[in-house]
Amino acid sequence: MSVAEQNLTDRITYEDLYKRWEQNNWSAMALDFEADREGWASLTEMQRKSAMWVYSMFFFGEDSVADNLSPYIDAAPREDQKYFLATQQVDEARHAVFFHRFFKEVIEAGDSIASTLAFTEQHLSWGYRQVFDRLDRMAEELRRDRSLPKFAQAITLYHLIVEATLAQPGQHFIEDFFIKDGSMPAFSEGMKNVSRDEQRHIGFGVKVLSELIRESDECKAAIDELLTEVMPWTSSVFIPPGWDLEYTRCFGFEIEDIAEWGIQALEQKWRAIGYPMDEMPPGVIPMDFSLPHRERAEQTLKLVQAGVIGEPLPPDRVDSSPAVQKLYFDVIARSLDSGAVNGEPFSVQWKFTDAEPWHVVVDNGSTRAERGVNPAAQVTLESDWHDFIDLGKGAVSPPKALVQRKLKVHGGPRNLLRFRKLFG
Repeated sequence: MSVAEQNLTDRITYEDLYKRWEQNNWSAMALDFEADREGWASLTEMQRKSAMWVYSMFFFGEDSVADNLSPYIDAAPREDQKYFLATQQVDEARHAVFFHRFFKEVIEAGDSIASTLAFTEQHLSWGYRQVFDRLDRMAEELRRDRSLPKFAQAITLYHLIVEATLAQPGQHFIEDFFIKDGSMPAFSEGMKNVSRDEQRHIGFGVKVLSELIRESDECKAAIDELLTEVMPWTSSVFIPPGWDLEYTRCFGFEIEDIAEWGIQALEQKWRAIGYPMDEMPPGVIPMDFSLPHRERAEQTLKLVQAGVIGEPLPPDRVDSSPAVQKLYFDVIARSLDSGAVNGEPFSVQWKFTDAEPWHVVVDNGSTRAERGVNPAAQVTLESDWHDFIDLGKGAVSPPKALVQRKLKVHGGPRNLLRFRKLFG
């Protein structure tokens, strides 16, 4: 962390964050949606479909975080942190009421909060469900374990993933369209207030994590573990139904815009925390940080669309083209801990029954992925391409794949041990 960034996080106080909450209070019940009903009717059919898709994720998410925040308050080690988190729970409930009123009074979907929530479930993507299922489990874990490392994981998931990486980019593009369009003034006013609240929450998360990381290497290791688990899901949250790109284009932006904005926001937050993403261990966030944010976003979405990361798909929907293989094996190469082989050259070969062979070379502290067969490889893995992809997604465990003969591994005991260390 630079001196300027450290000073910034130190200058933010929990008292100041609480004070901003009092100063910026607003009423979800005071908004008048009468003009918004006319604005909703003026949207195209595609825009209404898209809006229900996006707003369903927001409404369901606000309800979920309101339900799950109580154990965070209990686990917070400081009283001023507990006070702020109590205000945040009020914020999340107010956001849920705001979205419920919009669904009920403008979209006319459901009459009670329960029925409106039930309506939203059909619009939730696979990636979204994975992240919010993990948020549910995190709340249960935090009830049993109030240690600082578990609290660090919980704040990372809630404030850095859900709010900074997912909610904030979505809010940005929604606000931008309706502020310019002017067709739904109450909704625009509510979203402006929601966004301001979320900025305050994210600021709290950045401050807490900056303190925890400075205090404890255990907290840093716990954060690494959580990010390794959750980040593969985030790239699939805003994938529109059937990959129909009109879901975003009808509002004037591309899914690459959301991904780019999210990557940039996440990178800025971790730098402010004092733990830049490019300093995290291999495999935590295996991006090429030398590339512009836009190119990183495009590469990630190509891998999602190819079916090699994200939602498990049937074999006929998983791309095995050389271009996709190159992108994926570059990710694998960046995920390896090159220090695990003690400076000795090491190569891992992948052979597929239905795709081109590839290998990864670890040499002189660096890694690279290359197409073709390396006869000198110390370890060789054999499988179908689809089975290999399912292993990477965690859809099947390596022991199970070995027992079922979906995966064959060749190499001496010492080399197999080195291979395991390479992957952490």
